[in-house]
Amino acid sequence: MKYFLISLITMLIFLSGCAGSFIAKGEAENAVLNNEEAKQFEVFEGSAQGYRGRITVQVLMEGSQIADIIVIDSAEDRFVGGAAIEELIDTAIMYNTIDLDAVSGATESSKGFLEAVQNAIIKK
Repeated sequence: MKYFLISLITMLIFLSGCAGSFIAKGEAENAVLNNEEAKQFEVFEGSAQGYRGRITVQVLMEGSQIADIIVIDSAEDRFVGGAAIEELIDTAIMYNTIDLDAVSGATESSKGFLEAVQNAIIKK
């Protein structure tokens, strides 16, 4: 009985977390750079369709280097699409490229994110 209750509670916690979106609207407003921060970098914005909806990003460029990628808005869930996007952000910055493979299990989220970043960089 004890293990059943622990399993049930764990499952409910997991499912309640899946209901939220990757970035809440309030968090997205805080993620947008203010004018002082943006002066250090060239900032480009792009969006594309992900698995659950549009993904909008800001790409901060320092010369030809990707300095940072900020997800402004996304309907992707935290555990699958969101985790894939976080992994892709780290890899894109580390290797300074968006020529990356999609994360297995989150293919559409990955493709949408990479397309959003590409759409931002094209504006450069």
